[in-house]
Amino acid sequence: MGPRSHCLGLSRLGLLFLFLLPLLPGCLGAEGRLAHKLFRDLFANYTSALRPVADTDQTLNVTLEVTLSQIIDMDERNQVLTLYLWIRQEWTDAYLRWDPDDYGGLDAIRIPSSLVWRPDIVLYNKADAQPPASASTNVVLRHDGAVRWDAPAITRSSCRVDVSAFPFDAQRCGLTFGSWTHGGHQLDVRARGGGASLADFVENVEWRVLGMPARRRVLTYGCCSEPYPDVTFTLLLRRRAAAYVCNLLLPCVLISLLAPLAFHLPADSGEKVSLGVTVLLALTVFQLILAESMPPAESVPLIGKYYMATMTMITFSTALTILIMNLHYCGPSARPVPAWARAFLLGYLARGLCVRERGEPCGKSRRHESPPSPQPPEGGAGPPAGPCHEPRCLCHQEELLHHVATIANTFRSHRAAQHRHEDWKRLARVMDRFFLGIFFSMALVMSLLVLVQAL
Repeated sequence: MGPRSHCLGLSRLGLLFLFLLPLLPGCLGAEGRLAHKLFRDLFANYTSALRPVADTDQTLNVTLEVTLSQIIDMDERNQVLTLYLWIRQEWTDAYLRWDPDDYGGLDAIRIPSSLVWRPDIVLYNKADAQPPASASTNVVLRHDGAVRWDAPAITRSSCRVDVSAFPFDAQRCGLTFGSWTHGGHQLDVRARGGGASLADFVENVEWRVLGMPARRRVLTYGCCSEPYPDVTFTLLLRRRAAAYVCNLLLPCVLISLLAPLAFHLPADSGEKVSLGVTVLLALTVFQLILAESMPPAESVPLIGKYYMATMTMITFSTALTILIMNLHYCGPSARPVPAWARAFLLGYLARGLCVRERGEPCGKSRRHESPPSPQPPEGGAGPPAGPCHEPRCLCHQEELLHHVATIANTFRSHRAAQHRHEDWKRLARVMDRFFLGIFFSMALVMSLLVLVQAL
């Protein structure tokens, strides 16, 4: 086949297209004309003010389907939950039916929802003062009278928030849907499936959704004698506690473990009481930050209980530090350590806690030796008083011996006072070591009990 034959074939196809082009608008517009005719036939005598049932005693069944799209906000202080939902309602309209064969096989049309009757299903526990606004979306109308209405909605519902286990808490927020004016004998509401769909849910950074089951109830209110059915979708939430653990809990744990170390500081450093007061002020700041984000409630959050227990422990430790410092700075004029304290605290407890002097092995306490008694000078008693003509006679040294005895007695009293002062200082070190173990163990146990909740 040559180029001449090929060009001839293309020319014939072009002529055929030009011949069929005027017929295309008629073929494409046939469905549109049938839809217009169907619309005029259906709504010639239709009213959207009355329930679309053939018998007024017949109950109209409405199927409700909810899809959770996003958690916009959870306001714990005002106890308001804001959600973005896709709500689908399905019912049967007895006056909007047709035979598809009469309209060219047209079995469904989409029309504005304001033209058909719609159930007055509202959110009962709505927390918004504004009246509900109907979404201006289309409805899908099928030939058998089935009507499907899909509409997005941003709901603000009341939710009772329990913060007793904060930040490891779980919440249950219910959304109750039902008819506002129609009783159970006129309109029956049921949920499709066992709960709301989470297929298109956008993950939230603070809350993890565990599910959203649905439950149908039939209640009788005091105003009316007929029952009113409703459907409650319960949103099960669990808080993601990682941010709160890092920002509020871990700093408090580290501070509480640092506070008992005030017992390990030397008393001469002058920072023992300052450390306790600084830690107490830091915990007070964290407590104020927590109180701003929590709703006022009778139940105290778990982290709040931990803060209060830690602050109480640090207050007692600071008070004990002040008492121990008083023991440490007992002067030479202080009374000796009581016998029971010397035997128990400076004996058994000091060996058990390894509180020792320099060069003393652990487990052995320092022996408390009494100062040596003065020795009488050699040669017995001094010579009798009176003039002595011998140049080397001891009577000339009597005044010197008297001064030496006075110096020895002063040295012995000073040494005894120094021993009493050292005993009180050693007793203070024993008490510091004892309370260091007690308060550090308490802080560690409380911190582990709280951190276990995060696992």
